[in-house]
Amino acid sequence: MIELTVADGVAEVVLNAPEKLNSLDEAAIGELAAAYLEAERMAQTGDIRALVLRGEGRAFCAGRDISGVDPREDDVLGYLGGLVEPLLQRMASIAVPTFAVAHGACLGVGLGLLIASDIVYVADTAKIGSPFANLGATLDSGGHALFVERLGAHRTMDLIVTGRLMSGAEAVAAGLFSQVFPADEVTDATRAAARAAASGATQAFVASKRLVAALRDDRLGLWASMSEENRAQAALCDTADYREGFAAFQEKRKPEFTGRG
Repeated sequence: MIELTVADGVAEVVLNAPEKLNSLDEAAIGELAAAYLEAERMAQTGDIRALVLRGEGRAFCAGRDISGVDPREDDVLGYLGGLVEPLLQRMASIAVPTFAVAHGACLGVGLGLLIASDIVYVADTAKIGSPFANLGATLDSGGHALFVERLGAHRTMDLIVTGRLMSGAEAVAAGLFSQVFPADEVTDATRAAARAAASGATQAFVASKRLVAALRDDRLGLWASMSEENRAQAALCDTADYREGFAAFQEKRKPEFTGRG
């Protein structure tokens, strides 16, 4: 179900079970974790410098595959806490810029996959929200944190209680994700952005990725974040790309970054 390919320094991870809207059971979560483990290895060796996550068919990911789940015997913590949460943490920490293509249903665990990606380009027809009102379940995979931070408590509860789904255009306008595109353009736009990132100053991107994560997770204030920026900038001085960037600016030419430290 999970496919991993590499071209031009970009890894592409594909959820390929369109017949079930790319919903994820335990085995699929394991496959996805293995794909990201391999991508993590390739990032460390410099074989990839960006990553794209997308889904085949008419949906990105409709969430957990519950078609065979008996609610009386459901190991919720085993699935969400034991499998999904470690996967999302691994996705978020990979040392390259990561992109996701959001189209169709992006729900539950599917929403979590987007949250764990650095940059999310969204089809205008995407459906994003909390579909659990009719299941007796609650929003999971980081959805509460994302919605409260970006939408506020009242709008979050409105989405949860009504089950209303936001369009891709509405989600981007509300600040949930990066950019919105027509559905037939979003995959190409994401791939183009990933290729551009793969030719950029990877170590600088990763430094910013870590700073953004610290601001989000540790709630750094202005002066603390400024100090972290200063330290990150000082560390980048020792990289080949930092020297190349300055040389290219001074020589009035386009820089040629290698992504190496």
